[in-house]
Amino acid sequence: MPPRILRSSERTPTPWKNGGGVTSEVAVHPQGAGPDDFAWRVSVADVAHSGPFSTFDGVDRIITVVDGPGMALTVDGTTHVADAPYEPFAFPGDAVAECRLLGGPIVDLNVMVRRAGTTARVRIVRSHTAVRPGTGSHVLAIVLEGTALLHGASVRLGRLDAALFPGEDRDTVGVDGVLAVVDLAGLAGPPDH
Repeated sequence: MPPRILRSSERTPTPWKNGGGVTSEVAVHPQGAGPDDFAWRVSVADVAHSGPFSTFDGVDRIITVVDGPGMALTVDGTTHVADAPYEPFAFPGDAVAECRLLGGPIVDLNVMVRRAGTTARVRIVRSHTAVRPGTGSHVLAIVLEGTALLHGASVRLGRLDAALFPGEDRDTVGVDGVLAVVDLAGLAGPPDH
């Protein structure tokens, strides 16, 4: 099965309830799942203001600053400063978390997985990489900077475009910039496509 191409231009931004930013969903499993029934969800957020994060019971999160001066993220009273781009930071989604912007708006990549059955890992890649999902897993590759070329499909991805590789679909990706590779494992049922 060829990868599913997910263009940034086709996403619909959704304002946060607290007015602090806007989120654009990149991909979710199962397709069409909402905030209470996803196995995993990957999104890109434009964060305009400091403020609390929403809590997600039973969910693990990985957040990566893509653009902007960064943030100080306080999780259950411990502060982690994310002031450099492309450094994934994992934390429990049911923790009390608050973000303080360090000098202006940021863009971040947000990965959320239901910890009861799914795990995630985010790798930052700056050259050619092999994409090898296992049975019952997905790999999502999203361009954070520059472009990427999917060799098997001969498809070029631009900034914030993504490709979802389900099941055992293998490919190599040429990167001219920065790519986030999100490995999502432990899915129940057949992969979406």
